[in-house]
Amino acid sequence: MRVAEISVPAIRHNVTRIRELTGGAVIVVVKGGGYGHGAAIAAAAAFDAGAEIVATADLEEALALRDAGIAGAILCWLHGVRADFGDAVAADIELGISDLAQLEKLASAALSQGKRATLHLKLDTGLSRNGASPDAWDALFARTAELEAAGTVRVRGVFSHLANAGDENDRLQAARFDDAIARLAAAGVDPELKHLAASAATLASPHLHYNAVRVGVAAFGLSPFADKTSAQLGLIPAMTLRSEIVALRGVPAGTGVSYGFNHVCETPTTLALVPVGYADGMPRALNGSGAWVTVAGEPRPIVGRIGMDQFIVDVGPLAGRLSLGDPVVLFGDPERGYPPVEIWAGLMRTINYEIVVGIGPRVLRVPVDEDGK
Repeated sequence: MRVAEISVPAIRHNVTRIRELTGGAVIVVVKGGGYGHGAAIAAAAAFDAGAEIVATADLEEALALRDAGIAGAILCWLHGVRADFGDAVAADIELGISDLAQLEKLASAALSQGKRATLHLKLDTGLSRNGASPDAWDALFARTAELEAAGTVRVRGVFSHLANAGDENDRLQAARFDDAIARLAAAGVDPELKHLAASAATLASPHLHYNAVRVGVAAFGLSPFADKTSAQLGLIPAMTLRSEIVALRGVPAGTGVSYGFNHVCETPTTLALVPVGYADGMPRALNGSGAWVTVAGEPRPIVGRIGMDQFIVDVGPLAGRLSLGDPVVLFGDPERGYPPVEIWAGLMRTINYEIVVGIGPRVLRVPVDEDGK
């Protein structure tokens, strides 16, 4: 009853476009269940399109990708104090390292496994979140150089994350990143990959590309900008959220709809019941907001309060054309006539990222390969 169709060709297209824009390596971030699209589906499509690495936030997500059969390079960087780096080394997971304690823990795991561990140094250049702070860089770099010279670790990358706080702040962070790269080189370490830009900087700031970019939402065809659509950026939204009509009822004028009767039908009409609710990531606060879905290819309004498992659509003008089981599209690619996910995001005063990541586990993710490959 609830399906998120994930266009594999769309993800391939988006990753290919990013590779063409940057000319360097592309790291595709598939954390949060592939931004709600299905991490394994997204990772496989990204590698098909030439991604160098796929990335998750934490080790559990990375190991789940291995269990799902993803054989390519996987990076993760957000570690709890009880994370087992031995599992990471055994599964050839590349770890983002943010401090000396993590570095020593990884070195111990590598020695115990009898394998060389691969890492990317994670640096804080101004976001004030995860990553080594500048006052810790020299000690971290010196010890990293020792471990690399000993063959215990391989330093594949160095990276940081922009705050997206405007061009001036982006450039300041880039200057700090340049300083870190120089200090790392002085310590005797020259990583293969240097990545600072996420989706926004990848699409808008070529001077921040270095030789690799690390994109999340753009790989799924969504715009990171409030004032630019996916189509304007040459991207294709990969998710189409679909359901179906499970009940139809004609009602007279004056009929109250759903909890609290905050919507009352002004004229006789037909109501369609759709089995998607806030348990599936459809925000309850969309109630009365003007949100709409596509039924029989036409936009129709959501009416009444959204329940945990269902919502109601006024389909009056279409009533004679509809049957139980007819499809309903909640959002998808607006170039195909579907409501864009940004409608929900705008009404909720949030970002498209939060909406797609919040689609719940009852919604079946189905990869769709329109080009037959």
